[in-house]
Amino acid sequence: MYAIIETGGKQVKVAEGIDIYVEKLDIEAGQSYTFDKVLMVGGDSLRIGNPYLEGVTVDATVEKQGKQKKIIVFKMKAKKKYRRKQGHRQPYTKLTITKING
Repeated sequence: MYAIIETGGKQVKVAEGIDIYVEKLDIEAGQSYTFDKVLMVGGDSLRIGNPYLEGVTVDATVEKQGKQKKIIVFKMKAKKKYRRKQGHRQPYTKLTITKING
């Protein structure tokens, strides 16, 4: 059984027991979180929401909070001596899907 959930403006395909990385959620490590924006549930039969399914939730446990690897944002205008260098590390939350209810 799998589901497609919406979190952080993105859609993620999940199944029980897998680890996913999503945009940072304000939850401590070890706590549980419930996703209620479920777009689709598949498996034996396919159910599609309009836009979300009623009464279907996905439970997850927060494994850790972290930051991704640094990327360099470099802006330049040719022949104008304009150079800007900036680093960025995007925060994330690692979740383990425990159960798909519904």
